[in-house]
Amino acid sequence: MDLEFLQSVDVQILAGVAVAVLAIVVAVAYLFSSRKFKGCLDPENFKEFKLVKRQQLSHNVAKFTFELPTPTSVLGLPIGQHISCRGKDSQGDEVIKPYTPTTLDSDVGYFELVIKMYPQGRMSYHFREIHVGDYLAVKGPKGRFSYQPGQVRAFGMIAGGSGITPMFQVARAILENPKDTTNVHLIYANVTYEDILLKEELDSLVAKYPGRFKVYYVLNQPPEVWDGGVGYVSKEIIQTHCPAPAPDIQILMCGPPPMNKAMAGHLEALGYSTDMQFQF
Repeated sequence: MDLEFLQSVDVQILAGVAVAVLAIVVAVAYLFSSRKFKGCLDPENFKEFKLVKRQQLSHNVAKFTFELPTPTSVLGLPIGQHISCRGKDSQGDEVIKPYTPTTLDSDVGYFELVIKMYPQGRMSYHFREIHVGDYLAVKGPKGRFSYQPGQVRAFGMIAGGSGITPMFQVARAILENPKDTTNVHLIYANVTYEDILLKEELDSLVAKYPGRFKVYYVLNQPPEVWDGGVGYVSKEIIQTHCPAPAPDIQILMCGPPPMNKAMAGHLEALGYSTDMQFQF
C-alpha cells in the first residue's frame, strides 16, 4: 500500500514538473517570437564597429566585414537606405561619405561593405589604410527610399559602377522574401569586365530566381567575347530590358551624376513619369 502511494505521488510530481517545463518553453518561445530586435545604428551619433575581415576582390575593390555587438545583433537598416561612414583622408582631415551595405538584417552579427577605392578618393584613402582590428565610425540610417513588399509589380534598375550596392540590397531583400512577388530587371553598366562589382552574387540570384530577376550587363570596353551591351546605356537598352511605363512599376537609378542625368532624359523620352523614377 505504501509503495503504491509513493508511486502515485512520484507520477503526480513528474506530471507537475512536465507541465511547468512546458509552460516555461512556451513562454520563452513566445518571448523570442514576439521580440523585435533593436538595430545597432544611431541616426544622430556615430558608433564604432570593429573590422573583422577584409577580402580583396580586385586591385581596387575590397569587401569589409564589420562585427556587431553580439552574434544576434542586427544593423537595423531599412531596405534601400544607407549609412554615413566617417574617416580621415591622406592629410588627416575628417571625411564623411555614404555607403550602402550589401548585407540585410537577416545577416545577423555583422554587416558588409563592398568598396571601390579610387586613387584620389578621400574616403578611399581611409579604406585602403584600415586593417582588421580597426574600427569604423558609422551613423544612420539615411536615405529617402522606402519600400513595402508588393508596392510595385516590378522594378527596373539602372546602375553604374559602385551604384550597384543599393540595387543589390533591394533586389536581395525582395527575392529572399517568400511573400514578395515583385520582379526585378537590372541594367548594370561599367567600363571594363573587371569593373563589374558583385557579379558572382548577381549571377547567383539570377540562377536562384529565374524569371523574377534579370541582369543585363553593359560595358564601354568589352572583352573580345561578350554577349552583353556595348557602349553606354541607351534608350533602346532601357526599352528592351526594363518594364514598360505603368502606374505599378518604378525605375531606380544609381550611378555617376552624368549617367543619372542621361538616364533621366532617356526615361522621360520613353514616357516614364517622375513618379515612376527614383534616384539614390
